[in-house]
Amino acid sequence: MKSITRLYLTLVLLTTATPLTIAQSGLQRFDDRTLEYLAAHRTPGQTKAWLFISNTNDYVNVAIPAGLLVAGIIDHNPDMRQNALYVATSTATTFLLNTLIKKLVRRPRPFISNVHLTAVYQPSSTSFPSGHTSSAFSSATALVRAYPKWYVIAPAFLWSGAIGYSRMYLGVHYPSDVTAGALLGAGTAFGLGFMRP
Repeated sequence: MKSITRLYLTLVLLTTATPLTIAQSGLQRFDDRTLEYLAAHRTPGQTKAWLFISNTNDYVNVAIPAGLLVAGIIDHNPDMRQNALYVATSTATTFLLNTLIKKLVRRPRPFISNVHLTAVYQPSSTSFPSGHTSSAFSSATALVRAYPKWYVIAPAFLWSGAIGYSRMYLGVHYPSDVTAGALLGAGTAFGLGFMRP
């Protein structure tokens, strides 16, 4: 009876744990290979440009709601002021959620986990999810939901996509970190959609 129970438990473990383990290791291999490829093809000019783009993130995240607020005050437009609050709240909430998830998951940065990777610079926080990407996609998605015009949509998502790519190019985040950050940011903006006028 004991041997049958052990056999059963072994089969259950093999059939449930193995696909998850295979998926995780496959994802990790993809993450590592992507960053190794990007690191091998860096140039000084591109590195300078992507570092600049990455460093604009916080400024743009503040400028979007601040610009909407100032324009709403000047134009006496309560809807624009409400949209400023919506974008700011979305970005702030995303930041808090991102910080909480980082503390729970504690995934090491790529340059710590993989000795073959060299980052352009070395942030001290953990890796999952990408904070830059989540805040960029939160601001962009909230702005696009408030003003769904092509001339808002195109630059907003071009900028947020560039932020995500810059984090991988610089070697500070895995593709899965960036993907999770984008989903978190966009999801938060959608979740707080009730704040729009």
